[in-house]
Amino acid sequence: MSGAVTSGPAGRLLRAAWVCPIDRPPIRDGWVHVVEGRIAALGQGHDAPAHAEADDLGAAAILPGLVNAHTHLELSWLRDRVLPSRDFLEWVGQLMRLRTSFERADDPAAMTPMAEAVAEMRASGTVAVGDVANALVSPALLASAGMPAVVFHELMGFGVTDGAPVVAGAVARHAPLASRDVRVVPAPHAPFSVSEALFTAIRDVVRSAPRPLTSVHVGESPAEVELLRTGGGPWRERLQALGVWRDDWHPPGRGPADYLCDLGVITRGTLVVHGVQLTDAELARLAAVGATLVTCPRSNVWVGVGAPPLERFLASGVRLAVGTDSLASAPDLNLFAELQMMRGLAPGAPARRLLAAATEGGASALGLEADLGTLAPGKRAALLAVRLPAGITDPEEALLGGIVPPAVRVLETAGYHGGHP
Repeated sequence: MSGAVTSGPAGRLLRAAWVCPIDRPPIRDGWVHVVEGRIAALGQGHDAPAHAEADDLGAAAILPGLVNAHTHLELSWLRDRVLPSRDFLEWVGQLMRLRTSFERADDPAAMTPMAEAVAEMRASGTVAVGDVANALVSPALLASAGMPAVVFHELMGFGVTDGAPVVAGAVARHAPLASRDVRVVPAPHAPFSVSEALFTAIRDVVRSAPRPLTSVHVGESPAEVELLRTGGGPWRERLQALGVWRDDWHPPGRGPADYLCDLGVITRGTLVVHGVQLTDAELARLAAVGATLVTCPRSNVWVGVGAPPLERFLASGVRLAVGTDSLASAPDLNLFAELQMMRGLAPGAPARRLLAAATEGGASALGLEADLGTLAPGKRAALLAVRLPAGITDPEEALLGGIVPPAVRVLETAGYHGGHP
């Protein structure tokens, strides 16, 4: 259920059993004062603006909207068509065979599921998204839906020897598609599908932006690690079968995160997606450069690479965000379901640390931290009211228990004029 939080000069006062700012402890019997679509103040009890129109949400927790830092909306039509697998390359094979079904990316049979996926994300509490795109039909869709986003234009080419013209062509293609609230940037796919020349060309273009930002799949499968360390294994066989193998290619002889850090591809503005196979030393290196690790737990299990080592992620100190991945590798786009799995993987982690990954971590990773991620004066009032059982004493822990969309009220606000640097 959603509702518009409109406010005149006096604003609107939202009360609930709990307010969860994320960057500080929950507030019992809390309130949030909203004026013209922005948070003006928050507090506790009766110490609130008396002149604002009040809305008592009852046994609920008010928290910032969630940020899905990694998905592939173009794959939404594949829901229930790509079966779970115990072997990553077998899953990839299923995906590749099905992706050739549409001659046109804007085929209604593909576009309608995308629009439904955006609506589904919003209904389960997502207020911004990092979307990976190849056909580039999602920027207009996201803009028309009023969903702030960064669209990562994914580039591939294991055999590319001169990356500059490839990236220049991609930028010429995607630059006109950006809008006030939807940024579009180039992004390499993965170490097994992108040559060093293409990686460095993307790196150079990303560095030239006012706020460098890109995304790359890293350390998802053991086969990827084997290819980079030894030059052999299942990925070599697959690349040879596809006719894109280069006999002059030499493996870097190290793990994927070390390889891309050495190239300067992974920096503070990089979303490193998955990381299931990364060593502790690689995780420490990601933390040192300030990159964000985006974990997609349910997808990792679906595609057969295993559950992410979440406790090691947290222990490393790396910045953490959360994604659902696509509907080709997850049953839905509900970030609360990802949080429930994360709680199971890291039962001793502070609840607020996990919630922060799905809010503050994602907002910061996408360059949206000035507007989203926490409840603080001046930020956009992109709020959720999540119905919780009466009498609970730990709302943050309750929010990790498996929240379903009917329990989520999206408090949409008028007049958002966010944008990107």
